Amino acid sequence: MPTLTRTIITPIVTEQTSSAYQDRGEYTFRVHPKATKTHIRKAIEELFNVTVTGVWTSNHRGKDRRVGQVIGRRPHWKKAIVTLKAGDSIDIFEA
Repeated sequence: MPTLTRTIITPIVTEQTSSAYQDRGEYTFRVHPKATKTHIRKAIEELFNVTVTGVWTSNHRGKDRRVGQVIGRRPHWKKAIVTLKAGDSIDIFEA
């Protein structure tokens, strides 16, 4: 199982995710594929000093990519959508 600092890989900042945290207070992260909801909750609370109220996860399959005659595959990855207690925020998304 990954450590707390390796559980959260990177925040996902797109137009869709930025409107989600502005409207509903949901933050989206790319997480370790073996991370559970409890590990994600602990990692977010310890890294950003906030209170997590909900965690949703989804697994994404890697796409097949073809370059000439060579067929490759992008890696599988996992996404976590986290909601925080009212009044809490993560500064990475606000900037």
